[in-house]
Amino acid sequence: MGTLKNSLSMLGNPAIINFVLYGVLFTLIISVVSVLFSVVIGTGLALMRNYCGKQKALLLKVLSVVYIEMFRNTPLLFWIFICVVFWPCPGFVDQAMFGLSSVNNKLMFKAAVALILYTSGVIAEIVRGGLNSVARGQIEAGYSQGFNMIQIMWYIVLPQTFKAIIPTLLSQVITTIKDSSFLANVAVIELMARTKQILSAANRYNGTNAINVSDVFVLFGMAAAIYFIINFTISITVRRLQIKKRTSNGILRSSNMQETYVLIQENMG
Repeated sequence: MGTLKNSLSMLGNPAIINFVLYGVLFTLIISVVSVLFSVVIGTGLALMRNYCGKQKALLLKVLSVVYIEMFRNTPLLFWIFICVVFWPCPGFVDQAMFGLSSVNNKLMFKAAVALILYTSGVIAEIVRGGLNSVARGQIEAGYSQGFNMIQIMWYIVLPQTFKAIIPTLLSQVITTIKDSSFLANVAVIELMARTKQILSAANRYNGTNAINVSDVFVLFGMAAAIYFIINFTISITVRRLQIKKRTSNGILRSSNMQETYVLIQENMG
C-alpha cells in the first residue's frame, strides 16, 4: 500500500499533469489531422473505385483497389516504421517548434503520414458504402437536369453520402485516436509515449528512488482513463446520431426527378 500511495502521489504533481496534457493535445491534433486528410483521400479513392469502370479510367479503379486492399489488410505499425525510415520531410518540419525538437517534429510528421495513409484505405470503404446507398435513379435524374458527373457528385451524391456515414466516420475517429498509441513505438510525443517517458523517470517523482509495479498500473491506468473519456464521449455522440438516423429513415424519400431537383436547389442555395 505504501508504494501505491507514492505512485498515486505522482498524479498530483503539476509538472507530470502538464506533461500528460500536452500529450493528450498532440494525440488529438494528430488524430484530427489524420482523419481530415483521410476523408479527402478516402473520398477520392471511393469515387475512383465506384465510378471509374470505363476503359479509359479503368487504371484509376485498379489503383484505388490496390491501395485500399493493401492498407486495409496490413498492420498500421508496419507502415509507421516504413514511413519513419523512408518518407521524406519538408524543410519547415525540420526545425524546433511547438516546444518540440526538430527530431521529434520529424518523427511526428512521418508517423502522422503513416496514420493518414492507413486510415484513408479504411475511410474509402466507409465512403463507398455511403455512395452505394444513394439511389442510381438520382444520378440519372441529375443528368436529365443538365448536370455533368462532377456536378452530380458534388450537389447530389456526396451530400447524401456524408449525411449517411457520419456515425460510421465518428466511430473511425475513435479507432484513429486509439491507433495513435502505436506512434509511441517510434518515440512520437503523444499521450502513450509521454506516459512511457514518465514511467522511465518515475523514481524521481514517487519518493522511493525506484520504479515500482504500482507505477505501471497508476500511469497506464491514467492513460487508459483519458482514452476512455475521450472515446466514450464520441461514442455517445455516435449513438445519438444513429438513433436520429433511424428515426429519420422512417420517412422514406422517393428518388424521382422532382425530389432530386429539390435536393439540387437545397445544396446549391
